[in-house]
Amino acid sequence: MNENRISLTLSEADRTALTQAMQTLLETLQPHLIALDVANKRALAKMKDKSVPFVEKAIQYAKSNPEFVPPFLNVVEMEVDYKAFGDLNNLLRALSQIVANLDDTAVLCGSEAYVAALAYYNSVGQAAKLNVPNAKAIYEDLSVRFEAQKTTKKTGEDNK
Repeated sequence: MNENRISLTLSEADRTALTQAMQTLLETLQPHLIALDVANKRALAKMKDKSVPFVEKAIQYAKSNPEFVPPFLNVVEMEVDYKAFGDLNNLLRALSQIVANLDDTAVLCGSEAYVAALAYYNSVGQAAKLNVPNAKAIYEDLSVRFEAQKTTKKTGEDNK
């Protein structure tokens, strides 16, 4: 069996604090957020790291040389959008790290629990073959998880 690499227990106080923190994030951000479909998002011009200095300079120039600002361009709104981009991008970076580590931790916890459950299942299977009392009922109940795989193996289909 694999080594136990994690043993995590979140207290009720931790779960409550995390739930409240997520609720605060949702309540604070939700009024300002929008959802784009894939096509609309793909069609938008993207501001990446190399474009940030360009946009910053363009704002500075537009403010100091307004004679070149086209009549349809709102420099104040451009500056508001740029600031919002920076604020949101900082949040995204921090949250992305948290989400990635949360995902890795959840995967590891799930893997360890599943591998342990498989070890127990195999042990119960051996006990059922030896007619140990209660083993057959437990084995049959747990084997429901693998019924679809047995069916596809019999029909020759690949189950992933």
